[in-house]
Amino acid sequence: MSRRKFLVLYRGPQGGGEKPKSPPSPEAMQAMIESYRTWMDSFADQIVDPGAKLMGEGRVLSAKGVADGPFVEAKEVIGGYMILSCESYDEAMAVMKAGPAGQLTNGSMEIRELIPNT
Repeated sequence: MSRRKFLVLYRGPQGGGEKPKSPPSPEAMQAMIESYRTWMDSFADQIVDPGAKLMGEGRVLSAKGVADGPFVEAKEVIGGYMILSCESYDEAMAVMKAGPAGQLTNGSMEIRELIPNT
């Protein structure tokens, strides 16, 4: 079976969700970073682009012109992305479930297959 590319969109909780009462300790933050790195190393063949967090500010382009965005009234905010190379949706989901983001208690991940360039 040939490998296909999948886009993973990290979505924040609907309505913005609850913010943590305090930031994680330096030790907890280091443990999270190490967990993420270990996961990325384990799936290096499937992670094409680890992506990045997105800035809160942006622009929305439409036929009517350009407006500042994303807008506060949006129910879900896209916080980041990643691109995977996998043989199926099942494999892409398994990769994401195995990682730290797969343990999210709020928010979600949307996985979409990219149409190959012809």
